[in-house]
Amino acid sequence: MPASLRNPLVPLCGAAAALALATAPAAWAAEPAAGAPAPAASSVEVRYLEPDSFADIGRTPWDRERVLKAMTAHLQKLGTTLPAGQKLNVEVTDIDLAGDIRPWGWHELRVLRGQADWPQMTLRYTLAEGERTLKSGEVRLSDLSYMQNLRARDRAGDELGFEKRMVKRWFEDTFTTP
Repeated sequence: MPASLRNPLVPLCGAAAALALATAPAAWAAEPAAGAPAPAASSVEVRYLEPDSFADIGRTPWDRERVLKAMTAHLQKLGTTLPAGQKLNVEVTDIDLAGDIRPWGWHELRVLRGQADWPQMTLRYTLAEGERTLKSGEVRLSDLSYMQNLRARDRAGDELGFEKRMVKRWFEDTFTTP
């Protein structure tokens, strides 16, 4: 390649990266001692008890499956913030999504009015570390002012955005130390 077409920053970036790796503390690159168990990552297990009787998770089987998968993924993502070695077991006993389903031509449409159609969820949880239970309880989550509290960073267009925000607030209030 002609010298006039080469990017002068590429060798610099490569050299800077090599220097950073060479001068990094040994602890960053160290592996656990032979025979020492690696610390277990935190985990979240989510179960849905009788989801066919939930108040509102969609009317069709694929809607219900999509909602349950999305909520499971959200809880598992939140669980990555737990300290290593902790396990959170969540049993969801009811979900009522924000809004109401209304017929719209040949389709159905979820209508959010901001009145008596707020998101709600009932669940039981147990946070454990090894064999020791750290926290447990049963809670009923709801966000009566879900339409007034939405901020741009809450991702209004996100699937289950209102429900995810409600669960995230509960998770932070319950499992984040002050």
